[in-house]
Amino acid sequence: MDYTVTISDTEKKGLEYAALDVDEWITNSAKARAAIAVAEIIAKNTEHCNKNSIAMAVGEDAQVTQAYTLGVVKTAEDRQKESSS
Repeated sequence: MDYTVTISDTEKKGLEYAALDVDEWITNSAKARAAIAVAEIIAKNTEHCNKNSIAMAVGEDAQVTQAYTLGVVKTAEDRQKESSS
């Protein structure tokens, strides 16, 4: 999946100071945060499945999907909507 990020000239200069390759840094940052979230989701799914004697899906992709399907986790947008209402 591709995303486009728009930054100002000043932000670009700041990132050029901090990183050899701005695009690589942005990509690595997003992937690192996603990896943390995936690990959190899998941990929540594992705990839920063990507590409720539910067979766990096999593989990371399937376990993340299972967590959403079972309602173990929700998107940040959905959690925000729920807390606003």
